Amino acid sequence: MTKRREYTPEYKARIVIEVLREESTMSEIAAREELNVKQLGNWKTEFLGNAGRAFSQSRDEKAMARQVSELQEKERDYQAKVGQLTLEVDFLKKSCDKLYGSGWKEKYGYKG
Repeated sequence: MTKRREYTPEYKARIVIEVLREESTMSEIAAREELNVKQLGNWKTEFLGNAGRAFSQSRDEKAMARQVSELQEKERDYQAKVGQLTLEVDFLKKSCDKLYGSGWKEKYGYKG
């Protein structure tokens, strides 16, 4: 039993574009490439059915990239804020230790 041949998407696209140019008939191209005419017709139908995605996908990808960039910027801002607040808390803890002594946490109910 022979194994089914698998074709890359690039190969299929190249063949379908050749069909769309109409320099040769589908039968001639199918014979030259050792393909079934019906298979070639299916590839052409699928190619034309998905042609709009070539343009909409790039728009979607740009929007997605813009969202990723915005989220990364927000994350950097949040990280900077967390760093700043951590420094402030550490400073306040040290200041309280100096002002109230080491037992201030229990006395004032600090649970940090």
